[in-house]
Amino acid sequence: MKTVLLAPFEAVLICIAMCVALLPQRVLAVPVNGIAVNVVNESEPVLCAEKDNVAISFASSEVRSFRIEAAHPIYLSSGHRNNWEPDWTACEMSDDPVYTAPLGQQRQMMLYRDAGLQIIGHTFKTFWRPTTAIVRIGNRVERNLHLLQVHVGRAGHKEEVLVLYPQDGYWRARPLSPRSLWATDTPFGSSFLVGPVEMQGRPVVDIEEIRFDPEMRTFTLQFKRGGKATLKLDSVDENRLILEVQFDHGIDSAPFAMLRSMYVTEFNNDVAHIALRERGAKGWREENIMKFDRATVTDVWAGRRSPSRHNTLSPDLIFNSFQERSATSGPMN
Repeated sequence: MKTVLLAPFEAVLICIAMCVALLPQRVLAVPVNGIAVNVVNESEPVLCAEKDNVAISFASSEVRSFRIEAAHPIYLSSGHRNNWEPDWTACEMSDDPVYTAPLGQQRQMMLYRDAGLQIIGHTFKTFWRPTTAIVRIGNRVERNLHLLQVHVGRAGHKEEVLVLYPQDGYWRARPLSPRSLWATDTPFGSSFLVGPVEMQGRPVVDIEEIRFDPEMRTFTLQFKRGGKATLKLDSVDENRLILEVQFDHGIDSAPFAMLRSMYVTEFNNDVAHIALRERGAKGWREENIMKFDRATVTDVWAGRRSPSRHNTLSPDLIFNSFQERSATSGPMN
């Protein structure tokens, strides 16, 4: 049998092509049955890479629970350039509202710490919304926090895997970095909202109070419009992070979740493609994120098939397991 030797560049191209071909199988590896929800693209084109112009809404009054997964992109390898620097080209944000923090100064505080988990809170000098949401962790109550960071530890290395902006309801999630990338860690990328989504200059979820249970690794959100949700950090490893979401009742007057991200071009984005498993379909539908319109689906993947110069190694996001019943049997407190 004759052995064919490939040049390094050719080998990389073949590897990427094989990864792309495996994309549907990767999403379908653990099929999840659930009800279908309405997914609508509310995105708009922009030139600024630091503006979230991608908005994919999820709506169904029947949904009581679902799952969000953050997974490394299929092209991840230790040889890729890990770029996370912002790109302010063509960005004009002088019209954004500005609210000064009550104390007028930036603060950072350790809110909780044990052997495997720590929660850090931040107050910025200014933020685009007033600080009204309250954060409770055990007996501790904080009223002026703009950012919560969740860090998990392993082998003496702590990593930030989940963040929440309490004042506008934005979340970011990512898996643990491969050991070869511990020097920099992989970056966050796309955001998501959970709860009744409404427009207040941009899409937000108005949160009245946040309670975190370290033992259960669960956030409980009390919404200003009424109702509650829990987000449980179900698992996190070097492959994926999984969040289990549960509502106390269905949300019928607004989307119950939204994907927020950035797309300028195919080579400058945080998300470039979307794949959907539509109700009744025998296969997956996939297209450019900006060309997608709407669909009724049971599963959604949003990510990249090739590296971008912006947040190069940021994770894909998957939304699925939409259920009419709660994922857990106990009542929501």
